[in-house]
Amino acid sequence: MRVLRVIASMDPKYGGPCQGLRSSIPESAKLGMENEVVCLNDPSAGFLDKDDFIIHALGEGKGPWNYNPDLLPWLLSNILKYDVVIVHGLWQYYSYAVKLAFSKLKSNEKTSSGKFQPLPALYVMPHGMLDPYFQKAKGRRLKAIRNWIYWKLVEGRLINSAKAVLFTCEEELRLARESFRPYKPAKEINIGYGIVSPPEFNVNMDKAFANVCNLVEPSPYMLFLSRINEKKGIDLLILAYLRIEKESNIPIAKLVIAGPGLETDYGKKMRVLASESKNIIFLGMITGDAKWGAFYGCEAFVLPSHQENFGIAVVEALACGKPVLISNKINIWQEIIDCKAGLISTDNLTSITEMLSAWVLMSNENKKQMEKNALKCFEINFEIEQSVKRMAEAIFEQ
Repeated sequence: MRVLRVIASMDPKYGGPCQGLRSSIPESAKLGMENEVVCLNDPSAGFLDKDDFIIHALGEGKGPWNYNPDLLPWLLSNILKYDVVIVHGLWQYYSYAVKLAFSKLKSNEKTSSGKFQPLPALYVMPHGMLDPYFQKAKGRRLKAIRNWIYWKLVEGRLINSAKAVLFTCEEELRLARESFRPYKPAKEINIGYGIVSPPEFNVNMDKAFANVCNLVEPSPYMLFLSRINEKKGIDLLILAYLRIEKESNIPIAKLVIAGPGLETDYGKKMRVLASESKNIIFLGMITGDAKWGAFYGCEAFVLPSHQENFGIAVVEALACGKPVLISNKINIWQEIIDCKAGLISTDNLTSITEMLSAWVLMSNENKKQMEKNALKCFEINFEIEQSVKRMAEAIFEQ
């Protein structure tokens, strides 16, 4: 079965959906799915050479809509070669181009030889982009109005015409029903989501992390690893950390904040905010051994995000046997609670402060047990094989 994945970008710095594809495509090949990707990246981009599956990079899109005039002609010429098309993500030109291509091809479902050739089955995987947060968040009023209009004209038609909408977890599926009307997908399927197990720890990981971080061993630290973005709740994390550091008599581990975006206005504000403490360390984006060294070396992973569909970095931390301190706006929070694999807060300063305090005050024995629970949580819920099997089952039913 030939499957075409349509996505905005395969650039690793955007994480999320493209990282999910890199995890799931090799695994799905074992189940008879021959996957190809079409994306809006420069075909000469270095990160494209590292993948073992076919990627059709058509060039960078333009503007906030990510428009690329070459995408629609490519789809019209190639889409009938596939049995299944899966659109990953919403709200940009590529999802509109897929809907337009299907509409054009549907009006002429005969080949030049006159033989009938059915269209491939169409699926949409929103990756959290139907979350009501984006319609309610402060500062997004104009974008929310724009999204309503766009939903009526484009995105709603795509969702409601797809064979099924695929979700990464039950919470994402539930929340997607709250944002827009009419919302009438033919079918909703929670296929889950997962990652490939991380490489086993080795000393090179410690060395690589030490090269990018000036921690003095054996200083314990908590790790934030994600984009430096307002949505991630970094300001609240820093304020909560400063409050505990000033008001508590109990030593608190250092806080390492790693990820792309330090050069943005928001990133610069966060560095100024954290300047009151010598124990908050900022790094840029870290990858490879340095990234895994950061995970394996931390005592806990922390992400008090205002919205997170899945949180791949959260799952990576679990896979490394690390407890996670997260907000209940990360859609896999219930799985964390069920496995006793971390602590959960709401996304406000008081609750985040209480969560960090609870971790600081927790006994070493309980922390060690939570480490074991974290690894079990990954194995039960987030290993890649499970989600790929569920996706294959959904697609093979067509």
